[in-house]
Amino acid sequence: MISFSIQSFGCRVNQAEAFSWAYELQNRGLGYIEDFFRSDIVLINTCTLTSRADRDVRHFINRVRRLNPDGRLIVTGCFSERYREELEGNPNIWKVFLNEEKEHLSERIVSSLGPQNGKGNRPYRSRALVKIQDGCDFRCSFCVIPSVRGESKSLPREKVLSRVREFSQQGFKEIVLTGVHICSYGLEQNPESTLLDLLQDMEKVDGVGRLRLSSLDPRFLDLPLLDYLTSSKKVCPHFHLSLQHCSDEILHRMGRKIRVEDYQRILGFLRQRSPFVALGADIIVGFPGESDEDFKKMFCFLQDSPLTYFHVFSYSPRPGTTAAQWEQVDERVKKERASTLRDLSRKKNLSFRQSLLGQACEGVVIKKENGGAQVLTSNYIKVHLPSCSSEEKNEVWIRITEVSENLTKGKILI
Repeated sequence: MISFSIQSFGCRVNQAEAFSWAYELQNRGLGYIEDFFRSDIVLINTCTLTSRADRDVRHFINRVRRLNPDGRLIVTGCFSERYREELEGNPNIWKVFLNEEKEHLSERIVSSLGPQNGKGNRPYRSRALVKIQDGCDFRCSFCVIPSVRGESKSLPREKVLSRVREFSQQGFKEIVLTGVHICSYGLEQNPESTLLDLLQDMEKVDGVGRLRLSSLDPRFLDLPLLDYLTSSKKVCPHFHLSLQHCSDEILHRMGRKIRVEDYQRILGFLRQRSPFVALGADIIVGFPGESDEDFKKMFCFLQDSPLTYFHVFSYSPRPGTTAAQWEQVDERVKKERASTLRDLSRKKNLSFRQSLLGQACEGVVIKKENGGAQVLTSNYIKVHLPSCSSEEKNEVWIRITEVSENLTKGKILI
């Protein structure tokens, strides 16, 4: 049986695509293994959001080529969109697929290999990931994604619901909904639909467990959607917002039509409605024109906000974007500011986890290890259990018993 492995870089959309390919390729007779250096085929789903992402992809390709010289490498994703000629000219790469070819990727791989008759259905992840949307209609001054992903396109509602139903029947207790801009779901369809409509339909699917949403654009979080998200029994109390910055001046330069006071209102509503909700954010530091005063505004906002963590990215100029042409912030300053915010994020997350000591939480077993397990709670806390008999994918109830800077421990209840 021909084996394959998958390495996915970047966003949850790529992870959802990888999840789907792992499922489809096994159904077509290939065998999934995790070891990139032993598999016959290495499928690489790439990212090009930052210059670091580009470096990571190139490094991984070279490493696999060196340690698995007989493996057939397949490269797809946003990096392949920007560097297609480079990849197609590399004799060590078997196939290159563009983003528009992803939908039929597994079919095309198997057609190149010939009929396969292997059997197996080893889950790629312990939680099911479902892509509901791709592309973006916005043109933020820093972002290259619209040029490599295209315009916003929603998957048909029945196709999404069918996939959710299928994974629920397979025993997945949590389904993660992903997209480049999931808040745009359905807006280009005829008749027009919305993310709220889709979520309400999902709740009616027999056997559906928890639903977790990937990054949300605060510009689209109106009161009806916020009210639903915080009252639903199915939606996880964990919301990650694409804030990007917390200075009105920088938000304007980014091309994001929102004000910091809107962030305050939305975050305050989410915290008020759900005291134990996990609130995350994407933050860009060192954007062109970011002054000491702009950074101070951002730091003070984040410090005083109910956010429980944030992902901090140092601004990376991307060729072809407007912001890449502007005067850049010194790299040393970027590094210092990013370090300061990451320290703040760690402190806020520690405080949040400490507030949960003694609390009973529901979660999903995401990894078994040495008789114990890692459990991801509905409010996005990764908890280590020294002892756990439940298998991966299963839902459990745990109590948080110990919190340190780098680890949260708990014990099984059910």
